Amino acid sequence: MQEERKPETPGEELGAVAVFVVIGRQLKLLRERAGLSQREFGALVGYGPDQISAMERGVRTPRPEFLRKADEILGANGLFLAVIPQVEEAMAKARTRHPEWYRSYAELEAQAVSLHDYSTMGVLGLLQTEDYARAVFTQRQPPLDDETIEKRVADRLSRQQIFEQWPPPECSFIIEQAVLERPIGGPKVHEEQLRHLLRIGRMRNVQLQLMSTNRVSHPSLGGSFTLLIPKGKEQVAYMETQGYPKLISDREEVRILAARYGIIRAQALDPQKSLEVIEKMLDKR
Repeated sequence: MQEERKPETPGEELGAVAVFVVIGRQLKLLRERAGLSQREFGALVGYGPDQISAMERGVRTPRPEFLRKADEILGANGLFLAVIPQVEEAMAKARTRHPEWYRSYAELEAQAVSLHDYSTMGVLGLLQTEDYARAVFTQRQPPLDDETIEKRVADRLSRQQIFEQWPPPECSFIIEQAVLERPIGGPKVHEEQLRHLLRIGRMRNVQLQLMSTNRVSHPSLGGSFTLLIPKGKEQVAYMETQGYPKLISDREEVRILAARYGIIRAQALDPQKSLEVIEKMLDKR
């Protein structure tokens, strides 16, 4: 009987599995030695507990900024500082991990100085928790095999490192309120996803807004899309329908979508009210 092959982590794909597994084990050991839970430690370094868990298991690449903070907070005496060169090398190669059809957009996204997204059917991948992402890929039809699911979850988490770079990109996200009312993955996954959105929405470089379900009119029912400006380049747009991607660079098409986004943003709830609505969703649980 052939032995079942375990899903690859990002580290395995980059030939650096030992580095990320060891970093994760050391991180967990020192965190527990300091008497900190994943949530408590995450609050100190600016991460959610799911992100800390992913790094401790070696399925998320820890950024250099995180390693510097962790080294200081956990009293690692340079242990994490010593592996920063290997981590930076892994991050440089990470963009090639995405599927070929998506790679062009992923490379532009990683360079973004400005990113704006309107989501209509689900939480944007950049904003998903690990468990929410896994639930999305697990429920996909036709079904994906376990190895593919874990690879796609890891790829999705790696993209979220855009929030950890300095200077951070200017970001705004508009989400249809109905999206957050659907408990993808079950009550526990749903609750953590809502809490994660609150954390993201409170970041200084982020504006998060909800489009109220109660609106009797709507400026755009044509679906989700993303606008971004890569460093030193012109604004582009990206949209995906039923797995069919479209990267738009035509200036007139991008202009139209940018104008449409402005109207959507103006009619959505303001950021503070949006966060209050999410908090009320949590209170009702």
